[in-house]
Amino acid sequence: MGHFLTTVVVVVALLPIWVLAVEASKHREEKTTKSLRFGGDGQFKILQVADMHYADGKTTPCEDVLPYQVAGCSDLNTTAFVKRMIQAEKPDFIVFTGDNIYGFDATDAAKSMDAAFAPAIASNIPWAAVLGNHDQESDLSREGVMKHIVGYKSTLAQVNPSDQDVIDGFGNYNLEVGGVQGTGFENKSVLNLYFLDSGDYSTVPSIPGYGWIKPSQQFWFQQTSAKLKKAYMKKPQAQKTPAPGLAYFHIPLPEFASFDSSNSTGVRQEGISSASVNSGFFTTLVEAGDVKAAFTGHDHVNDFCGKLTGINLCYAGGFGYHAYGKAGWDRRARVVVATLEKASTGGWGAVKSIKTWKRLDDQHLSTIDSEVLWTKSSAGVRRKKHIGGP
Repeated sequence: MGHFLTTVVVVVALLPIWVLAVEASKHREEKTTKSLRFGGDGQFKILQVADMHYADGKTTPCEDVLPYQVAGCSDLNTTAFVKRMIQAEKPDFIVFTGDNIYGFDATDAAKSMDAAFAPAIASNIPWAAVLGNHDQESDLSREGVMKHIVGYKSTLAQVNPSDQDVIDGFGNYNLEVGGVQGTGFENKSVLNLYFLDSGDYSTVPSIPGYGWIKPSQQFWFQQTSAKLKKAYMKKPQAQKTPAPGLAYFHIPLPEFASFDSSNSTGVRQEGISSASVNSGFFTTLVEAGDVKAAFTGHDHVNDFCGKLTGINLCYAGGFGYHAYGKAGWDRRARVVVATLEKASTGGWGAVKSIKTWKRLDDQHLSTIDSEVLWTKSSAGVRRKKHIGGP
C-alpha cells in the first residue's frame, strides 16, 4: 500500500511537468507544420508594427503627444492601436520589426512582451518578430528575448536557422508563402520573407554607433536566396525569374540616406540612424536579385519608401506611444499586399504585384501614401546604359 501511495504521489507531482512538456511539444509541432499561404482571393496581406517600445502597461506614460492627450495615455494606447489595425486590415501575417519593448523601462521583460504581443496572439493570426536595439535592455539578453518570443502561440519566429552552426545575432530566419491550394503553385513558395537581426550597438571599440548585419548573416541570406530561387525555377511549373522576396529588420541601411521628398513617398523628418559603417548588405540584396523591398523601423518620425537599384527601402513609421515621436503626427503602421496573377486556366499563378500603404491611429484610421512597389511586368527589365564615348 505504501509503495502504491508513493507511486501515486510521484505521478501526481510529475503531472504538471508532463503536461507542460506535451504542450511545448505540440507548439513546436504546430510551428513546423503551420505554413503561410495565399488565400482563395489571390492576396497575402502583411501588417508591419515598428517600435512599440512597450514597458509596464498602464503605468508607462506616452511620449510626444499633444497636451490634451497626456492624461490617461499609456502603453494601453499601443495595445488598442494593434487591435484596431488587426480588426480593420484583417492581415494574413503580422511582423514586429524590433524595439518591441523598451528595455530600460520594462521592469520584467517577459511580462512586457506578454502584453505587447497579446493582441497578435489573441487574434490567432500567424506572426513573427525581429529584435531592435532596446529589446535586451531589461532583465533578458538578446538570446533570452528571442527564445521567449519563439515560445508564444501562433508565432513563426525562430531563434536562428537550424542548419547554420555559426551565425551572428538572434532572429535570423526565413518563411515561405505558398501559392493557392489546388493550383500548380501550391507546392512552391511564391513569396519569400527574410528576417534578420540588425544588432543593437557596435561591439568593435574603434567603430561607434549602432550594429549592422554581419558577414555570417549575409552568407546565410545568400545561401537561402539561392536555394529558394533554384526550387522556384525548376519543374513542375518552372519559372523564368525568381519569386519576389521581402526583407524585415530593425536598423535602416546607410542607403536609406539616398532619399528626400523628391524621390520618395512619405516623409523624412530626422536623420538616418544606420550603423556608422556600411556592411555591404544592400549590395548583397542587389546581387541576389529576389528581394524587392526591405522594411525597417528605428527612426520613428521617418515613414518614407524610396527605390534604389530596383529595391524599395521603406520605413514603417513609429507605432508605439511610449516611443519618441512628434506631437500631432499620428502613430502609424505599414501594410503590404502581394497579389497573384490570374492563370490562363482561370486559377491563380505567381505574384503579379506588391503594393503598400500606411494607416494612421487617428479617428478614421486614415489610409495614406498608397503605392505600387513592384510589378511582375517590370521584373528583369534592364536598360543598357551608355557609358563614355560619343
